[in-house]
Amino acid sequence: MFTDSVELTVSSGKGGQGCVAFRREKFVLNGGPNGGDGGKGGDIWFRCDNNTHTLSHFQRKMHIKADGGVPGEGSNMTGKSGAKKIIIVPPGTQIIDLENGEVLFDMLKDGQEVKFIEGGKGGLGNTHFKSPTNQRPTYAQPGEKGETRQIKLDLKLIADVGLVGFPNVGKSTLISTVSNARPEIANYEFTTLTPKLGQVNIGDFESFVMADIPGIIGGAHEGKGLGIQFLRHIERTKTLLYMVDLASYRDLKEQIEVLKEEISEFSSKLGESKYAIALTRADIVAPDEINDLVHGFLDLLGLEASKTNEFNFDAEIPYFVQDSADETLGYDRTKPYLVAPISSATSKNIEALKYALFNLVQSDRNI
Repeated sequence: MFTDSVELTVSSGKGGQGCVAFRREKFVLNGGPNGGDGGKGGDIWFRCDNNTHTLSHFQRKMHIKADGGVPGEGSNMTGKSGAKKIIIVPPGTQIIDLENGEVLFDMLKDGQEVKFIEGGKGGLGNTHFKSPTNQRPTYAQPGEKGETRQIKLDLKLIADVGLVGFPNVGKSTLISTVSNARPEIANYEFTTLTPKLGQVNIGDFESFVMADIPGIIGGAHEGKGLGIQFLRHIERTKTLLYMVDLASYRDLKEQIEVLKEEISEFSSKLGESKYAIALTRADIVAPDEINDLVHGFLDLLGLEASKTNEFNFDAEIPYFVQDSADETLGYDRTKPYLVAPISSATSKNIEALKYALFNLVQSDRNI
């Protein structure tokens, strides 16, 4: 089961009780106090681990506690400190304070560790309270209590490219074609019920991560369809690939306008991201009709078909790619980086799309 949000109660360990003891040995007269200190309570830590992908291993209203410190003993022996409790979370997890909604930590990199709550201090033994006027103290400190916090864990997937489109436009088919992801694929809407991540390899040494989320419908930011439940999983992406269905009963203009509006309503920052447009299911539309549809769509966006072909797009079908010759100027974020018809079933323009998206991803990595 995919779980991307849980509420937890976490408590650090209580410090150990200080010891009240006195030295009692043969041939030792008037042995003084020698009670040891209590051990420190265990701390609460968070660790980011690439081998964890969801928060499903946490139970609802789970209470996670660190071990308490061991009480001190005679002969000035300090009690053992409580073991720290390490909470394993997947990359992209935010730790949020439930009381005020503040984001306390953002766990992004594998192996990242942060200390969240300090364990309670151990109590002092009676040896610390001896004095000329109190040579036989019978008092030791109790250990300090641990701290308890109410928190929420929110998982936001980390990807370079996020796929955005209406249900059943071919997002899952594309990510299964270009990456190692294996989502469920079927000919009905809302086949994808949970986000999927896939690594897209470019040659032998380069790659980028693509995220597929459930289909978006009009009013998604208000909770319609699957609503904003999964939109947050593309919130971290800097590049969006809008997927517009050439064979849909919805007009191409309607599709792109609704999708961009929903993204902007959900997050104005995400709405300003670099983006590209893939016109899907080109294999079931007649060649002449594709040309008319693509030309009409480019005219609608105020774009002209590209004459260069640096990514080896099919030259027989019109497409658009922004000129990237001058890298110092970057790309015009008000326009799509590319608009190209694709077919995952026949692999039409798939390789060209991969390299074009990688080029767009690299432009952010090099900043």
